[in-house]
Amino acid sequence: MNSSSETVLTANHSAAGVRNESIETQIALGLRKPSRSVAEVEPLLTADEVAKRLNVSTDWVWDHSSRRKPLLPVIRMGDGTLRYRPSGIEAFVDEQERRSALRRRA
Repeated sequence: MNSSSETVLTANHSAAGVRNESIETQIALGLRKPSRSVAEVEPLLTADEVAKRLNVSTDWVWDHSSRRKPLLPVIRMGDGTLRYRPSGIEAFVDEQERRSALRRRA
């Protein structure tokens, strides 16, 4: 890339409110999301694995994944199977913990 196009990129990023730091610094500051490489992609969990993680029955997982507005963050595969991102399940646990703490305060 020549310096004139670098200047344009820098000016465009500055105009958009992005600082003139390296991509790594922008990621660390929360200004940019890291891109995922194939090696960094989370392996998807099955309903059985989610049930074990949450210490509930597989039927509970299926029930809370099959509703019109599912309680659990679910990925529906083309063949009808359900899969879950580990980070989504952890976010669900964190949200339930937060709600529980709010109820105790009330």
